[in-house]
Amino acid sequence: TQRQVTILHYSQQGAGDAPTFPILALQFFSSPVYEPFVQFLEEVRPDLTGQLPKNFESARTTIGLVELTGKLREIFENDPLVADDMRHALERSGSGPADRKHLQKLHALLRVYGGTHSRYINFYGPPRTIPTIPFYQVLESEPDANVGTRLDLKDKAVFVGLSEILLAERKDSFYTVFSQANGVFIGGVEIAATAFANILENSSVTPIPLSAHMWLLLFWGLLMGVICRKVQTLLAAGAVFGLSLLYLGVAVYQFQHDFTWYPLVIPLLVQTPLAFGSAVLWNYYETDRERKNMRKAFGYYLPNDVVDSLAKDLGNLKGGPQVVYGTCLFTDAANYTTLSEKLNPQELSDLLGKYFEALFTPVRHHGGLIVDLKGDSILAIWKAPHDETGLRKQACLAALDIEKSVEKFNQAIAPYSLPTRIGLHAGEFTIGTVGAVDHYEYRPAGDVVNTASRVEGFNKSLGTTIAVTDAVIHELEGFLTKDLGQFRLKGKANALGIHELVNRLEESDEDQQQASAIFSQAMGAFRAQSWNEAREMFAQCASILTEDGPSEFFINLCDQYLEHPLQETWDGVVTLEKK
Repeated sequence: TQRQVTILHYSQQGAGDAPTFPILALQFFSSPVYEPFVQFLEEVRPDLTGQLPKNFESARTTIGLVELTGKLREIFENDPLVADDMRHALERSGSGPADRKHLQKLHALLRVYGGTHSRYINFYGPPRTIPTIPFYQVLESEPDANVGTRLDLKDKAVFVGLSEILLAERKDSFYTVFSQANGVFIGGVEIAATAFANILENSSVTPIPLSAHMWLLLFWGLLMGVICRKVQTLLAAGAVFGLSLLYLGVAVYQFQHDFTWYPLVIPLLVQTPLAFGSAVLWNYYETDRERKNMRKAFGYYLPNDVVDSLAKDLGNLKGGPQVVYGTCLFTDAANYTTLSEKLNPQELSDLLGKYFEALFTPVRHHGGLIVDLKGDSILAIWKAPHDETGLRKQACLAALDIEKSVEKFNQAIAPYSLPTRIGLHAGEFTIGTVGAVDHYEYRPAGDVVNTASRVEGFNKSLGTTIAVTDAVIHELEGFLTKDLGQFRLKGKANALGIHELVNRLEESDEDQQQASAIFSQAMGAFRAQSWNEAREMFAQCASILTEDGPSEFFINLCDQYLEHPLQETWDGVVTLEKK
């Protein structure tokens, strides 16, 4: 099957769709049968009578060989049935053995003009497999030569060209499966002669039809699958090996006898190993099902890495916490207390279940881990051994998707609603089992967790939905944000840079982008203590957006600072007294 390496095309599109050299050579070599070829053509298609020259010499001198082959090709392309009709006419003519060579040429012409536009070349072997005669021997065989014997070239096609065993760097050398590692390729003249012989002898490599190809792959895949699934492993291995050898033998036999190319790589190297490997894995799955069910049950309460650790050693249940770098996402629902007073316990439980589903789905979709659940609030984390921009980005995407999911949830439970605030902070914290005696919980601990909770509460003061710290948004791209400045939150000694996470950049509209740009300029004026200028730009932002809590907050703050000027040493930090 390695013979399929080169494709012979009928024409060269880069040369004006002119016939390739082997095609022209075949037409010229078949000139003795040109007249009967035209006669058979006109017999099956009388309307073509007189459109072609009656003899080859006339055709060659009047319209030329190239135009003649092009015209014949056009006739057969316009009428795809003409080739079959001519073959039937040839069979009815009852030509005897004496006409065998003429019949071969006639059928070769039918294959050229009525066959496919391209075919696979069947290389017969390494360089010089096609009989090759040195030029000096031809000269010595001339009648007036003093030495040598006369060569009989009658009724033979002779291709003249450089036929030494060529090296790769020569211009007239081509790579084939018979090319050697040392760079020995086959010359162009021998390739042309091979293509010519393929057409004349009908020995081109022929793949099986596409429909047969697909059915064969389907049948083989099903056969291998049934054997590997229904038969014991050792017996299945023997049966698969034996059938594969049988298939290979049939494919080789067909190729050697009629040059039919059967698929080998997919059935033998893909489907067979895949079927056997799948059966082995299925058996493993059967024996491992109970263990996986138990693991799944633990997975509802613990993260995957902890479940994996417990699967190896249940004694590790009280293992110490580990220090990780991650992002904490904290949520809280407004109106929950009021809503709990209006609904009975069962109704509230059902509503909370749907609410948490609206929160959990985006978190898990973006790779987060929900580690705590209290009342109407959740705490989710994204953790890694060190800071990873990708994890912080996933946390921000989850927050935006939570906002959308809660909006749909509130529409579904109208007239009730649970508006949700979200806060994100990133840094180092510990995570592990926390507890004593007979009660333990898996949770994170540290200042990052507390700060995330404070940032969530920050939304109340500025009327925002999603607030993130500098540590979260640092070097992230693809988000539309507002830099809200530096804040000292209730109970925190150090100031935090906080941003409003507005939307994905590609999903933001023109008003949001314009307002964000103006807000950024307003914050610059605010930091420079240009209160009137800042107030004017904040008001402009508020007029662009229907509701813009940060702009309203800073308008009030500018009014406050205008009435009660700050000290010149003001560091730009805004202190919030409420959680």
